Amino acid sequence: MHQHQRPYEEQVAEAMAADVSGWGFDWLEGRATEERPPWGYATLLADRLGAATNALDLDTGGGEVVNEAPKLPPSMTVTEGWPPNARRAEELLGPRGVTVVETDTDSELPFAEQQFDLVTSRHPVRPNWTEIRRVLRPGGHYFAQHVGPASAFELIEYFLGPLPEHRLGRDPQAEVAEAEQAGLTLVDLRTARCRMEFCDIGAVVWILRKCVWWVPDFTPQLYDEALRELDAQMRSGEPFVAHSTRHLFDARR
Repeated sequence: MHQHQRPYEEQVAEAMAADVSGWGFDWLEGRATEERPPWGYATLLADRLGAATNALDLDTGGGEVVNEAPKLPPSMTVTEGWPPNARRAEELLGPRGVTVVETDTDSELPFAEQQFDLVTSRHPVRPNWTEIRRVLRPGGHYFAQHVGPASAFELIEYFLGPLPEHRLGRDPQAEVAEAEQAGLTLVDLRTARCRMEFCDIGAVVWILRKCVWWVPDFTPQLYDEALRELDAQMRSGEPFVAHSTRHLFDARR
């Protein structure tokens, strides 16, 4: 049976019961699509990790992106702030000799000065540029994919209304300025705006549970009316369209 023909309550209940830990998005298969940035971060990262000797991946999630690299550096460390994800990274990367360090987002990095020739991250929470520069060797690179400004805001603002000041956050040019102020040199910056489509209400409920910072007080009860309106739109065959923004960042110490 097609998702649309299933009752609203059933789809919401299923999405509320589904697992949202880690950074896999397989649950959305057939329910939502997201265009990927053109540069193919996982492949570029794999190339860099394969050539590095001592690398650090920040905010690694469950280690899924690092684990895609066929060859890891002789010394590889990852950090993660959310304990369930750190455990998942340990299960995934531990067998490959990777050190998993649980960190607090706002504290200094528990590593020596000039310890790494490569620091990477996919979707870091908030890059601490001073710390990134400190742990990089001279000539070492910070290579990352960041979430850009106003990412998925069509969906967020559908529930929360206009957020003009939030739309200014995560500006790539502002990040470049901060990185350079901390003593890093920009090598490359690329930006992309990628189309997202949500085809059923379960997909929307699931993504809002997973990305809790999008609509911080989200519950299906609290947003019942908005969800049912959205459900009606999707049942008429019109997906909900939003756009994610990403930038690829390469800087050198």
